[in-house]
Amino acid sequence: MGVRFHPHALERLAERGAEEAEVIAVVEQGERFPAKFGRTGFRGNFACDGEWMGKRYTGKQIEA
Repeated sequence: MGVRFHPHALERLAERGAEEAEVIAVVEQGERFPAKFGRTGFRGNFACDGEWMGKRYTGKQIEA
């Protein structure tokens, strides 16, 4: 499946602590769920050892 990013979505990735590769992985392999307006959402969890907005995290969840 091809994944295309809207320019606005690309701008928001850094703000939300996500990477393009993570979003692509979630869309291709993540859990599917019903989203607003009859759309399909995708969710996945990733292990990480990093800091975001001054807090340390060992995992993150990506939704697209």
